[in-house]
Amino acid sequence: MSETTSVKQQSTAAFYGQAVASFGIAMGSVTLGIFFLDADVWVRAFLAIGVLYLVTSAFTLAKVVRDRQEAGQIVSRVDQARLEKILAEHDPFQKL
Repeated sequence: MSETTSVKQQSTAAFYGQAVASFGIAMGSVTLGIFFLDADVWVRAFLAIGVLYLVTSAFTLAKVVRDRQEAGQIVSRVDQARLEKILAEHDPFQKL
């Protein structure tokens, strides 16, 4: 039976830091933009709630996409193990 090892894709610390910094800068910029907006308080509050809803929706979407991808990898690995078992048990010289 052949043994395969899957390559685990892992992001670097620099990529992680860049993603966190980018998120922080974007969130801070939008917060400052809403805070200094020349509009009534209720308009700024509405925009702030909209931004928070958008951020939570983006995190949820990213988690759902990641979970679906991981589930597909697990199913693929189970199917591959079943196929390897069938191939290991198969004797091509056996009489039918």
